[in-house]
Amino acid sequence: MIIVSPSITPEIYRIAPGFRALSICVKAAPVLNPDTGETALREACKAVLAGEPEWAESHLAAWADVFQKFGAKPKRTPCSADALRKRVLRDGTMPALDPIVDLYNAVSLRYAVPVGGENISAYQGSPRLAVAKGTEPFDTVKEGETVIEYPSQGEVIWCDDIGVTCRRWNWRQGIRTRLDVEAQQMWFILESLPQMPLERLHEAGKMLTDGLEKMMPGLWFDVALIEEQHQ
Repeated sequence: MIIVSPSITPEIYRIAPGFRALSICVKAAPVLNPDTGETALREACKAVLAGEPEWAESHLAAWADVFQKFGAKPKRTPCSADALRKRVLRDGTMPALDPIVDLYNAVSLRYAVPVGGENISAYQGSPRLAVAKGTEPFDTVKEGETVIEYPSQGEVIWCDDIGVTCRRWNWRQGIRTRLDVEAQQMWFILESLPQMPLERLHEAGKMLTDGLEKMMPGLWFDVALIEEQHQ
C-alpha cells in the first residue's frame, strides 16, 4: 500500500491563512456496487438545488478571494467545487462519468468543498502544493489534442517530481494522474478554508470513505488531516 505524504510549502499558508485538508489514501478492492457513485451524485445535486450546505456561499467566496491572491480570475477559472455547483444550478443535474469520479464529485457538491481524486501509482515522488516557477510541464487536452502547457509564474499548483498534476490549485487536473474506477492505488484530497467548519470537513471525508466501502467492500484506507504546523 502506498502511503501518501503530501507537502505544503509555507507560502501556501500566507496566501490562504487557515487552509486545511484531508488526505485520504485508498487501496482498492473489487467493485461490487458501481451504482453507489451515481446514486450519491444524484442526491447531492438535489441538495445543491435545495440550497445546501449553508456555508457554501461564504466558503466558495473565500476560495475566489484566494484565487485572486495568486493571480487567477475566479470567474473564468473558479475552484473545482464552485464550477461543479454552478453547473448543477444551471442544468439541474450532472451526468454520471465514472463510479469513483461520481462519488467524489457528489462529496464536493454536498459539502461545497474542492475534492481531488488521483491515481497515485502514476506519481513520481510525493504530491506537493507549491507556487509555480512557470517551467513545470502540464499535460492536458486542447481541441481534442494532447498538449503540454505551463502554469503562470506565481500560480498555486499541485505537482510531483516531473510536472504539474493540477493547475490553479484545484481548477484543472492533468491527464497523467487522472483517476478512474480501474485504479488500484487512489489518493483523494479535500481542501477547505476556515469558512467551512472543521467538523464538516471530517464529515465530507466520511461520506467519501463510506461510499467507497459500499462500492468496493474490503478496501483499505487511511485518513490524515493536513494543517499548518505552528512551532
